[in-house]
Amino acid sequence: MDTLSRLIDLARPQASLDLRCLLAGGFDIDHAPMEAGIAPFHLVLDGACVVETASGAQVALQAGDFMLFPRGAAHRVRDTGRAAATAPLTLSHDGMLPLRRNDGRDAGADLDLLCGRFVYAPGSSALLLDALPDPFHVSLGGVQTLGALQTVIALMRAEAEQRLPGALAIVTALSHALFAMALRVHGHRNASGSGVLALVADARLGASVQGMLSAPERAWTIAELGELAAMSRATYARHFNERAGMTVMDFLTRIRMTIACDLLLRTQRSAAEIGEAVGYQSEAAFGKAFQQSVGMPPGRYRRQPQENDQKSG
Repeated sequence: MDTLSRLIDLARPQASLDLRCLLAGGFDIDHAPMEAGIAPFHLVLDGACVVETASGAQVALQAGDFMLFPRGAAHRVRDTGRAAATAPLTLSHDGMLPLRRNDGRDAGADLDLLCGRFVYAPGSSALLLDALPDPFHVSLGGVQTLGALQTVIALMRAEAEQRLPGALAIVTALSHALFAMALRVHGHRNASGSGVLALVADARLGASVQGMLSAPERAWTIAELGELAAMSRATYARHFNERAGMTVMDFLTRIRMTIACDLLLRTQRSAAEIGEAVGYQSEAAFGKAFQQSVGMPPGRYRRQPQENDQKSG
C-alpha cells in the first residue's frame, strides 16, 4: 500500500453527506463548531460563494472547490456579493438528500453546494488530519492537469441532479475518492512546504516514511532511514526536520502511536502485543509512550468508543 493510502486507511474517515444547498441572491448561513472527531466539508458543484472562517478570513469558493475543516471549526457560508439575506431558508428533500433553499424557483440557483462531514477516530487519524491546514482548501479553478478530479466532481453533480437509484451511495463513495485526490493535489502543490503531505510528495524522503509505516516495530536508526532516502545521515536528518517540522525520531514515534491507536480500535490484541508490534520491548514502555502522545492509557483509549456510545444512548 502506498504511503498516502496507508495514512488514509489509518485515519479511517467515514464520509456522511448532510444536505445539498441550492441558493440564490443573498444568503448568510452559520455553521457551529463540531465536536472532536467530526470534520465538515463543502464541495461547490456549481456557482460561487464566500466562506468566512472563525478568524475572520474570507475564502472565495467556485465550482470544483473543496473545503474541509479538519478540527470542526465554526464558519459561515455567504453569497459573493454580500447582499442582505432576505429570503427565508427552507428545508425539503430532493429524493437523495435534504435540500436547503432560499427561494421557490426550480432553477437558476447561484450556488449548488454539497455539504457533508468526515467522522474519524481521534488518535489513529492524528498523523494525517492534525497535519492539515484548517481550513483545508483545494481549488481547481483554471487547472488543466486535474481532469480526473474534475471528472469526479462532475459525476457527483450528475448523480445529485438525476437522483437515480443508488445515487446517495455513489456520491458518498465519491466523497472518499475526492478526499484522497484533494490530499494528493495539495501535497504536490505544496511539495516545497512542510508537513506530512509534503513528506509523502517528496520522492526521497517519502521512501523513508514508507519504511517507517511498513515496519514500525523495527529499531530504526537515522542512518538506516537515510539510506532509504539515498542521503547521508546528517543530510537526511536536516532535510527531514525542515520538511516535517519535527525530528525523525519524533515523527517515528507519531507513526508508531498512530498505528497503535488503529490496532487498539480494530483488534482484540493485548496492549503488550500491540506495543511489541510498534517497536516497544515492554508493555510499561509502550504505555508510558502512549500516555505521553495520546494523553490517556491504551486501555482507556480502547474503551472510549463504547463509553461514547453509552453516553449517547
